[in-house]
Amino acid sequence: MAVIDVVIPTYNHAPMLREALRSLVAQTEPRWHAYVINNNSTDDTVQVIDSFADSRITRTDFANHGVIGAARNTGIIAGSAEFVAFLDSDDVWYPDKLAQVLAAFTTGADLVCHAERWLETDGTSRVVEYGSRGRDHYDGLLFGGNALSTSAVTMRRTLLERVRGFDTDPQIVTAEDYDLWLRASREGGRFVFLPQPLGEFRRRQGSESSRISRNAEAERAVLRKHFSGDGSPRERVRRRRRFALVDYGAARSYQRDGALKASWSSLIRCILTYPLLLRPYAALVLLLRDTILRRGAHV
Repeated sequence: MAVIDVVIPTYNHAPMLREALRSLVAQTEPRWHAYVINNNSTDDTVQVIDSFADSRITRTDFANHGVIGAARNTGIIAGSAEFVAFLDSDDVWYPDKLAQVLAAFTTGADLVCHAERWLETDGTSRVVEYGSRGRDHYDGLLFGGNALSTSAVTMRRTLLERVRGFDTDPQIVTAEDYDLWLRASREGGRFVFLPQPLGEFRRRQGSESSRISRNAEAERAVLRKHFSGDGSPRERVRRRRRFALVDYGAARSYQRDGALKASWSSLIRCILTYPLLLRPYAALVLLLRDTILRRGAHV
């Protein structure tokens, strides 16, 4: 009898999916059942899944039409275990992940999130801890930003059912997890954060500028969803600051990826939205330096 259902959405990630499933089969806690939601992959995904010949792994072919939240909801509905964990098909878990997460639930937690080791596209890595600066409650998450990672999260099924799973609105794709954490915290869910890294998050290749823009737009859509009504004058100021933080985060990501023109646009928009935020001014200095260095390199 499974204690934890593991939901794994995937699309054309066969080699990485193999590694994800290997990390799952290697868990010291064996009472799990995995639901691999295959978005009609055209690579060797089906063969990879079948190669494990493990009755605890179930494949469902499901066209999510670009809405990954719909795929995750399909996996949630398919299972019945007390806890639901999420694992993206290009991430992996360490062998004691599920055992440590289950132990954390004995404290009365409704959601457990652990630290991860981020593997960058350049081969470097770093440990990232989640839940910092009081972002374990609704107000902190809403105005401080997302502080959780999907592949690091396990939830009680009762909480997932109360909030009705992931929102499948196409406008919030890439930020549907942030919306779920917000609704779970607003519902009164108790979050517990584990400081030890129990898995690896892999930064994705692809068109980085396009990804950054898409993520920022999705985050703004989530904020608009949760900022209901006009609000008090103080509330409106806080909202402006929060939207400015979206632009600041996008600007820093653009800069790291060398998209300096896009970084300038986001930083200027950030300052115009909320001039009292100090971080953008320091970022402007660094961006000016990078711009001068790039122009010098082309002389």
